[in-house]
Amino acid sequence: MGYHAGMSGIDVDVTTSADRVLSIGMLAEASGVSTGSIRYYEEQGLIQSQRTDTGHRRFRPEAVDRVILIQRLFSAGLSSREIKPVLPCMVDESARTSLLVDVLRDYRERLAQEIRKQRQTVRILDDVIDEYDTA
Repeated sequence: MGYHAGMSGIDVDVTTSADRVLSIGMLAEASGVSTGSIRYYEEQGLIQSQRTDTGHRRFRPEAVDRVILIQRLFSAGLSSREIKPVLPCMVDESARTSLLVDVLRDYRERLAQEIRKQRQTVRILDDVIDEYDTA
């Protein structure tokens, strides 16, 4: 079965089978995310791995989409603390509740408020600059 990780815009084709597992390096390559980030995501409880007898991480193929989704949420400015409760709703449609959209809308509104504050700060600075600009 071919696997296409298309959510990030990265065109990755990883050949997988139902019982195939990925090493951390394979997951990093397939998702376009560093192994350090993957370790951090696991540490934060955002993804899970199985360990071999020698302690090496092994991930299920669906971890590729999950890592890409986590990366997108981090890129949108959410913290791991904010991502963790909504992630199950995003990856499992049967677990989807209004919590997902509520949390994302709340975060978006906080960002919009910060943008409004920053715009006001820029206007104030423009006024001060205009007042003291002697050039």
